[in-house]
Amino acid sequence: MDFIESLDPQILLGATVAFVVIVAAAYLFTSKKAKGSLDAENFKDFKLVKRTQLSHNVAKFRFELPTSTSVLGLPIGQHISCRGKDSQGEDIIKPYTPTTLDSDVGYFELVIKMYPQGRMSHHFREMRVEDHLAVKGPKGRFKYQPGQVRAFGMLAGGSGITPMFQVARAILENPKDKTKVHLIYANVTYEDILLKEELDGLTSNYPDRFKIYYVLNQPPEVWDGGVGFVSKEMIQAQLPAPTHDIQILRCGPPPMNKAMAAHLEALGYAPEMQFQF
Repeated sequence: MDFIESLDPQILLGATVAFVVIVAAAYLFTSKKAKGSLDAENFKDFKLVKRTQLSHNVAKFRFELPTSTSVLGLPIGQHISCRGKDSQGEDIIKPYTPTTLDSDVGYFELVIKMYPQGRMSHHFREMRVEDHLAVKGPKGRFKYQPGQVRAFGMLAGGSGITPMFQVARAILENPKDKTKVHLIYANVTYEDILLKEELDGLTSNYPDRFKIYYVLNQPPEVWDGGVGFVSKEMIQAQLPAPTHDIQILRCGPPPMNKAMAAHLEALGYAPEMQFQF
């Protein structure tokens, strides 16, 4: 106390002001970081800075965030609404799930499969670097906290892999999260498999926590995965058994979702154990 009382009042005042400024700056920084770059009510434009063609009808689009340290601010397992123009010039809005997380700062990425007759597919097919995409969000009902279940079983078809990949990545890259992930991923042909390199990377990096089983309708001659449609037997063999501490996530074309719901019910998975994106 004697030391403090002996200090010049101006020095004390200056130190106090400096401390308040530092605390306020830290608060503003963390608040801004937590807020993210999205607006749930209004569309915001994000500039396309890189487009990578992955196959004849699939491309990865990288969009720039406001600053190099900005985050998108999308909760795990939720999606964004994207607005574009179809081939007739009419507005179209469709949901997409980024494959990036908030650990990827300064940008977000979408992996898009472009269908010949798809209205939003036309917009992405026409997009070039420097063009802007109107985005609104976050959207979605899925909520996740690390450790809320012992294991996830995932059933994905086609582009339905994107929310599964996002959730799996968030779980596996969190060193405090010990949740296991078991994924069945169905497609027509080998070439239709999206994010295969990234998915196989998760298998290599987290062999004890991440398992994937590929299923193809039209497999190549040499193939060690599943063949045909996803069956009850495949689900029994590859996904965690129905218990109170697991959850099954589903995302695929409507016919697949309907078939998987029937399989899961027949195998004893209660409605509260399931979530459909």
